[in-house]
Amino acid sequence: MADHQLVLSSNSSSGRENEIDIYPLSSYFFGTKDPLPCRDETLADHLQRIKSSYQAHGFRTSVEAVLLVELFKHPHLLLLQSKNSIFKLPGGRITPGESDIDGLKRKLSKKLSLNENQTDWEVGDCLGIWWRAEFETLFYPYMPPNVKTPKECRKVYLVNLGKSRDFIVPKNLKLLAVPLCQIHGNHKTYGPIISGVPQLLSKFSFNIIDS
Repeated sequence: MADHQLVLSSNSSSGRENEIDIYPLSSYFFGTKDPLPCRDETLADHLQRIKSSYQAHGFRTSVEAVLLVELFKHPHLLLLQSKNSIFKLPGGRITPGESDIDGLKRKLSKKLSLNENQTDWEVGDCLGIWWRAEFETLFYPYMPPNVKTPKECRKVYLVNLGKSRDFIVPKNLKLLAVPLCQIHGNHKTYGPIISGVPQLLSKFSFNIIDS
């Protein structure tokens, strides 16, 4: 196999710890499984569910994954899409007492694996943390100083994919590979967190591996 270096950082000589191996999309198998229950018909339903959850259980922590693949010699981000319009990073809310890593592995297996007890996900760096100050869609990439009781913390982790994996996705979701250049700064389509992922990855160099 030949390796091709695509550098997104001016500090590409900093060592292997700042390098990400990215394998071709064709290295992976994609299948489907039974749909997940749809708990939110509208955005208003989603915010109401978060409010009810907060009243019952308190502060909410969510974890999401950045999964990268190669297509046409460019890095692509794997995104889940529901209702043909809403894009999400794979992940979800962790339960009280559950670690970020264990919770993210559980959520990834629930949404992307046939075996929901699969634990072989390689979770790497935490790339960023956002805060939901109130029961609204707005997230801040910092804790606003005037907010005493935030409602949710959302953490985004880099998850390293090996050279092969089976992705088994619920039938009511789509798993799409979207080029980073399309996502960058595109708040309108992808929202502030997803559209900010390319910038979060700027400290890494991408080692794109041909099959």
